[in-house]
Amino acid sequence: MHWSDRFLASTEAGPGGCWQWTGYLMPNGYARISVDGERQYAHRVAYEAFVAPIPSGLVIDHLCRNRGCVNPDHLDAVTQRVNVLRGESHAAARARQVACIRGHRFDNANTYRATNGTRKCRRCRANARSRARSRQGVTCAAA
Repeated sequence: MHWSDRFLASTEAGPGGCWQWTGYLMPNGYARISVDGERQYAHRVAYEAFVAPIPSGLVIDHLCRNRGCVNPDHLDAVTQRVNVLRGESHAAARARQVACIRGHRFDNANTYRATNGTRKCRRCRANARSRARSRQGVTCAAA
């Protein structure tokens, strides 16, 4: 049996138009298939078979957020950074924030990057320094 026949036999219609993989799923939820004796991710095989070769340096993003989906219409070749930021991780949620926890906008004037790369609010930092000076009994800023 040709790999493409096994591929199509290992899918079924799923919610939202997904082609749900019924073959082997890895513990992380991604589908695997063996093509010419080499194990590959089924979503990558689907993209290359139905869309185009995957450009060097790009990964395949599941737009449907279903790792077991192999519908080429649900797959997009993107950079690893774009893939992560589109996701549901803590890092992705932080990157989508438009304001600090106190509601101050993250814009060029009010934002700086910490040494670890995270965004920090200048206004909150200034307020914290002011409170610290007050606790220490300093009544005015140094000239």
